[in-house]
Amino acid sequence: MYRYLVEVICYLMYDVALRRPKNNSARGKRNTEKAAQEKIGDIHAMSVLSNYQDNLSQDMNTDRIVMGGINNNPSLTFNDGVRSIDYVLVWESGRNDATTPEAYEQRRIFEQNLEHDGLQLEREEPEGLYGLNFVKIHVPVDVLRDYSEILKLRMPMKDGSQLRKSGRTNAILNAALYISKFSAVKTSNFIDRVEATWDKFISKIRVDPELFPERRHRLTAIYSKDKEYLFDTTSECFWTPSIRSRIVQFILDRKKFSKPGDDFAFGINRLISNCTYSAAYPLHDGDLKTPGSMRYLLYTEWAAVSKCLKYQPLDYVKDYFGVKIGLYFAWLGFYTHMLIPASLVGLICFIYSAATVYSNKPSEDICNYNSTIKMCPQCDYFCEFWDLKATCLQSRITYLFDNSTTVFFAIFMSFWAACFLELWKRYSAEMTHRWDLTGFDVYEEHPRPQYLARLAHVKRRQLNVVTGENEPMVPFWRMRLPATLMSFSVVALLVLLALATVLGVVLYRMSLLGAAVLRHNDNVLITYSPIMFTTATAACINLCFIFLFNYIYQYLAEWLTEKELLRTQTEFDDSLTLKIYLLQFVNYYASIFYIAFFKGKIIGRPGEYIRFFGHRQEECAPGGCLLELSIQLAIIMVGKQFINTIVEMMMPYLLSWWNIIRTIGRKRQLKSPLQWVKDFKLVDFPNMGLFPEYLEMILQYGFVTIFVAAFPLAPLFALINNVLEMRLDARKFLTCFRRPVPQRVTDIGVWYRILDSIGKLSVITNGFIIAFTSEFIPRLVYAFTHGSLEQYVNNTLADFNITVLEHPPLNSTYGGTMCSFPGYWDYKNGKDYAHSTWYWHIIGARLAFVVVFENVVALGTIIVKWAIPDMSGELRDRIRREAYVINSYILEETRARSQAGRDSQGDTTEPNWNHIASLSGSDFDLAAHGDQEDLAELRERAAAARPPPDPAGPPVDPAGPPPAPV
Repeated sequence: MYRYLVEVICYLMYDVALRRPKNNSARGKRNTEKAAQEKIGDIHAMSVLSNYQDNLSQDMNTDRIVMGGINNNPSLTFNDGVRSIDYVLVWESGRNDATTPEAYEQRRIFEQNLEHDGLQLEREEPEGLYGLNFVKIHVPVDVLRDYSEILKLRMPMKDGSQLRKSGRTNAILNAALYISKFSAVKTSNFIDRVEATWDKFISKIRVDPELFPERRHRLTAIYSKDKEYLFDTTSECFWTPSIRSRIVQFILDRKKFSKPGDDFAFGINRLISNCTYSAAYPLHDGDLKTPGSMRYLLYTEWAAVSKCLKYQPLDYVKDYFGVKIGLYFAWLGFYTHMLIPASLVGLICFIYSAATVYSNKPSEDICNYNSTIKMCPQCDYFCEFWDLKATCLQSRITYLFDNSTTVFFAIFMSFWAACFLELWKRYSAEMTHRWDLTGFDVYEEHPRPQYLARLAHVKRRQLNVVTGENEPMVPFWRMRLPATLMSFSVVALLVLLALATVLGVVLYRMSLLGAAVLRHNDNVLITYSPIMFTTATAACINLCFIFLFNYIYQYLAEWLTEKELLRTQTEFDDSLTLKIYLLQFVNYYASIFYIAFFKGKIIGRPGEYIRFFGHRQEECAPGGCLLELSIQLAIIMVGKQFINTIVEMMMPYLLSWWNIIRTIGRKRQLKSPLQWVKDFKLVDFPNMGLFPEYLEMILQYGFVTIFVAAFPLAPLFALINNVLEMRLDARKFLTCFRRPVPQRVTDIGVWYRILDSIGKLSVITNGFIIAFTSEFIPRLVYAFTHGSLEQYVNNTLADFNITVLEHPPLNSTYGGTMCSFPGYWDYKNGKDYAHSTWYWHIIGARLAFVVVFENVVALGTIIVKWAIPDMSGELRDRIRREAYVINSYILEETRARSQAGRDSQGDTTEPNWNHIASLSGSDFDLAAHGDQEDLAELRERAAAARPPPDPAGPPVDPAGPPPAPV
């Protein structure tokens, strides 16, 4: 309302200025018009600036939602009802390890050091809580100011009216971003209608703007006490609970708890591990069932499964949990949205395959053969000669995953993976800028306290070129190299262990195929389809080994990474991530690689089999191993997702229950309305943080891309899982875990490089799967040569004389002399067989397809990456403009404060608002710089572009009327 009132006053002033009586003096007339123009310019500047300030105040009001829980829940403050509880420490007087003299002394020294550093403590031992003692921590403003500068936090700057009481220069700078959003004038009514229709449709799935008002971008700068006049430090929303808990965590991680002499006697984690304290955590801002807190709002509007089709309120998630968790949910949401087109295309390919399954000539030939084709036994002694017609169902199911759409979908998914990464970089750049992470350097990050403790006795120092501080230098030969070699050796050993497990499963499959139990079972499926039964059981066994090794890998990887002496937490997380992912990659994908690229490729032929530890190798069905690969993929991917979902949802509740049982006993109940007691009953946020969540999604991404040629429904299953996973993860973080300490990151870290590597690997694997695992190339060559697929099945079979079998079946009833087996062989004499000419044609065609496929897809992905820039031009200009605006803020304020007695009302070098409001792009930058010569040229150009005034009409203001309200 205020904005429109100012606009009305603006127009009235403009009208009054034009209707003033004419001055007899030409000079007086010009002065009067100039004064009127300046007056109008000032009023219009106020209107635009007031709009900017309205947006800023709206943002501040949404910030207060974060603080709202304090007003609605008195247990979030000290007993005085004023000071907020920023962190809580808990110890148990009923626990022997926590009541020793040493534990009392460690707590005394530790808490004394905290108070010496400026933190304020309040101790509580409520009755009826079975000996639980709580130490509440509050961070006063002086400590916040000190550590905000140490941590180089980016904080929101004041609005223009608070920076200077007058002066249009800073008003121009304040309104810069606001004006730039409206500088482009739309000229296409059709585009407007399309955008309006799309907005109407998309509004159904957007977050409710009344519950989650849109956050407009605000100018921020790195906090400095010397420049504190730029920041509104007196606002209750300036230091949010997230910033407060982060500062407390930084202090807790570095404070000593013993007298000098023990270099490792520091940090809250060490005190919790030796049971001096039981827990340390920041508080949630309210109860899940009580309105008025951000936790309740997120729980009802974001974590609810019923809201799974709506967008996420990412700005509010970031404010509550921090940038790292906010970025995870941003990536997960983006990945899930990108799965929609992949799922649709995969589903269409599968529907097409199902619709044409009965028109597939090879499978119909197998099902409708008039004569009987006896196939050679699939194992020694116990396997009988079998009829090819028994694979009728299997051949039809195989066609669903092995047809012409396989090639199209594999190429599509290769381009999809490239587009996904490029669009994520573009989207990530937007989020990084929106959350004030642009320009963040990992070397600005403080060293890990564990890193400094291990280097406490190292005298050699090196200069950190970013921070300018001298830091200890890790001795290469004495510490760095041995740790690296040990880490590499152990990881290699674990990889070999995973491969040995896969080898054991392969031996199980080989031995099971020859077992008599499969031949004397009443189940028809087992008797006539031993390969499918063996594949399914082996996949389940492999899945069990996968989950068993997961826990072993995690603990060993953490221990090895700690030995590597990595300086920052980001470097530590990246190294740990790379190790565990490498081990999990082998763990999950080794068996799939075996089926895709090794099974049935070097088995030999009847009469001359290539044996492995005395066992015959597994053979593929006449239609190839693609069906077995699809079964393996489906079982591992869907089974892993199902089990992970159950574990993720049940484990936090079980851990919370066990935490209470361990603390107070099974027959007691811990009931209290106090928030810090309720949060103690929750599970501590794990040390690995988001690693399990990322790992689950990256492994899923591997299934979606690396082997998608064998399982086109993988994107659809991934989409269904992720829609639920997103809300279940949100629910888990809000209901099961204590509130995590926010962490500052710029991107998803090493996960992006892993995704990029997976995308490149997928091009290779899909090309080889289509060429060597599927029957696409043999069918294509046969159809090209013969014009159709008539007699194609007979062409893929070779005959063998059963009299020369090495281990013929016992008690066989077959009276023929020949049996068939898959392959391209020519019979010469006795046991002498040789590959036919057709075999070499097929091999050449397969190799040619791989070369063509790889190059076409690689060229296409290069074009995609070139066509999609990492950052939009609009964002790049916005970042440059904001950097200039912030610098201008600081320069103007520094200049104003250094020149005593400066008349801030008399700055005649500032550009007129009537011109500034109509500029955009480079013209705005030029005007903001205040270059008067160029500004005059701009004014002349603007005046020349206007139509000539009507001679009969009133005199026209050279600056033009004020712009319409925006």
